[in-house]
Amino acid sequence: MPDTIAPSTAKILEVLQPVQDPELQKSLVDLNMIRNVKVENGIATFTLVLTTPACPLKEMIVDDCKKAVQALPGIESVEVEVTAETPQQKSVPDRTGVPGVKNIIAVSSGKGGVGKSTVAVNIAAALAQSGASVGMIDADIYGPNVPTMLGLEDAVVEVRKEAQGDVMEPAIAQGIKLVSMGFLIDKDQPVIWRGPMLNGIIRQFLYQVDWGTLDYLIIDLPPGTGDAQLTLAQAVPMAGVVIVSTPQNVALLDARKGLKMFQQLGVPVLGVVENMSYFIPPDRPETQYDIFGSGGGEKISKELGVPLIGCVPLEIPVREGGDQGKPIVLNGSSASAQAFQKIATEVAAKVSVAALT
Repeated sequence: MPDTIAPSTAKILEVLQPVQDPELQKSLVDLNMIRNVKVENGIATFTLVLTTPACPLKEMIVDDCKKAVQALPGIESVEVEVTAETPQQKSVPDRTGVPGVKNIIAVSSGKGGVGKSTVAVNIAAALAQSGASVGMIDADIYGPNVPTMLGLEDAVVEVRKEAQGDVMEPAIAQGIKLVSMGFLIDKDQPVIWRGPMLNGIIRQFLYQVDWGTLDYLIIDLPPGTGDAQLTLAQAVPMAGVVIVSTPQNVALLDARKGLKMFQQLGVPVLGVVENMSYFIPPDRPETQYDIFGSGGGEKISKELGVPLIGCVPLEIPVREGGDQGKPIVLNGSSASAQAFQKIATEVAAKVSVAALT
């Protein structure tokens, strides 16, 4: 090794100053994302603290950091430890956050049958797989399907008596903490409730569950623009909502209403997901059929000024994964799994940007 004086910590931070977080478009140094800088025997080491474990541009950021530091005289190699600290969403006046929960994300649809729960479960599973701590509320009180989709259909949850009242212990699968009406009633028992009772159980799921510390709490809402949506929007600050639709015109008409409702309630719309975008036959994976039409998600995105964050194909393994309690996103090889993974990273990135700007 040449007799070159090793660069100081300050010099390393100086050359890293121009390297930006691509989403936030701010310096990593200014954002305090570069920590624990050390130089020893020609080896520079530091920690890169991302704003979400699901960062889609992690490898690019690491490469940019390495190139900047390796250009310094006296540096033979660069070692980067990557961690993440998910930022806390901004508070909202007159709305009470859930203790320990950093970001609350709702998944909603204008009408039923568009695969909203499938999208919600796969977003949650993708975030958990990335290393984030994730919880989920199945707020579709009249049709609680999430336990089946996570393989928790027969789960039994504990309710503890504490000084402040009953506290529910969530069930856990695929790294996701879940509460659902499905845990509290028999499998074939219908829920015949008026609005006030529904509002009460949703508030219990928010505030009387031992969530611990969560990066993300995903809430699967019932379809439409009813009591559940109003209760949630008025009770807690939300990082945002994802609107799910199919390309079909009747689904898009209802999706527009749901989207505008959240905008009127002051809830950020993170984007639109076009589910069942096209069908891929298992024996002809190179072929696509637009069973429900095409381009609907892009059209509503442009008309209402919200991003289209993903188009998910209709594949048999998606249905099989839901029935078997194994979300398709955990199998990264299929087109739908990759689409769900992209949607989850887009959601995480948008939530981080909103929290830090």
